Amino acid sequence: MSMTPRERVLATIDHREPDRVPIVLGVSNATGIKMRTYREIKQLVGIVAEDRYLYDWPELGTADPDEATLQRLGTDVRGVWDLEPDWVLERNRAREPHSDYINSWGSGAKEITPGEWFPMVEPLKAATSIAEIEDYPWPDMHDPTRVAHVGERAARLALENQYAIMATPWLLFPLERAFAMQGMDTFLMNMAMYPDFAEALLWRIEELCKELMLHFLEELGDNVDIIKIGDDLGTQESLLMSPAMYRQMLKPVHADYIQFIKQHTRAQVMFHTDGDVFPLIDDFIEMGVDILNPIQTSAGKMSNLTELKQRFGDDIIFCGGMDTARVLPQGTPEEVRQETRRIIEALGQDGGLMIGAVHTVMNDVPAENVLAMVDAVEEFGHYPLEL
Repeated sequence: MSMTPRERVLATIDHREPDRVPIVLGVSNATGIKMRTYREIKQLVGIVAEDRYLYDWPELGTADPDEATLQRLGTDVRGVWDLEPDWVLERNRAREPHSDYINSWGSGAKEITPGEWFPMVEPLKAATSIAEIEDYPWPDMHDPTRVAHVGERAARLALENQYAIMATPWLLFPLERAFAMQGMDTFLMNMAMYPDFAEALLWRIEELCKELMLHFLEELGDNVDIIKIGDDLGTQESLLMSPAMYRQMLKPVHADYIQFIKQHTRAQVMFHTDGDVFPLIDDFIEMGVDILNPIQTSAGKMSNLTELKQRFGDDIIFCGGMDTARVLPQGTPEEVRQETRRIIEALGQDGGLMIGAVHTVMNDVPAENVLAMVDAVEEFGHYPLEL
């Protein structure tokens, strides 16, 4: 029996078999499509629509796809986002061309090649004391322009009742913000050398994250199915820090954040974290993570899909899985088709899988391969799966 996209997603996150594996693509930066590939998809399928950027942030480079393209991609979710305050958006639109982009936190990005931006503005780079944290001009999370649009968009999507609603407030991930304020190498070193400072910075950031998250959730009300948060914790072969350091310094922050969210919404919590995070999946489940994204299948033990499904499939939903390191950018459409089939067969048994790319579909991915992926879901992803 055919389901609506929302029914399909809700069945999956309830650990039941839907009619087919849901697709999550194009609705947040972690599940998104960069602008060049988005334009190529539109051209390939004959869609004429304006180019819009996610979060109204051109320097991020991620498309906010039009509805016709989302329908062609078969994505079963629609997104709701916050925005930077109006004054930040206006200031950055009016700044000198090619000058640094600065967000409301005071961090930002530099243009490293024409049209390509990289986070390199780190306002607390040299800080090592708690006094420097206390003296920093932290952003105002109560600015109403951050969430003024949220309630209307979520209510409209809920009234249509066709697609699952995934809400993704931007810049609200504690470790990611610490990296942005200090630089990744610097903050990781400070976790070892100045742990009191590092913990104080993480808790201060989390306090601000909760302030905005509360306004965001109040605007959403009951009109949301999934809240996406996260922090990148893994590399291609290991974790960014030892499991012991994670459990001592960062896990309490994540656990408090997730508990706070669950106190204010019935939505499922999706946690995004790249790399080989296999050693921490039990921790994620313990903290209340419902959905794990992006399942970087090219990284370490995350490549062992059979073990992932057997050990964790009863307790957590998998979202993602399609390799963006080699298969999507370098493979042929047939290789993409077969990899999609492999992911579905390994992780989709008895439900529990929402398929998508491992993080954002980057500009090096051919449009033909994106279509090969979503068309393969239609071909191989109907239940009962033919294994």
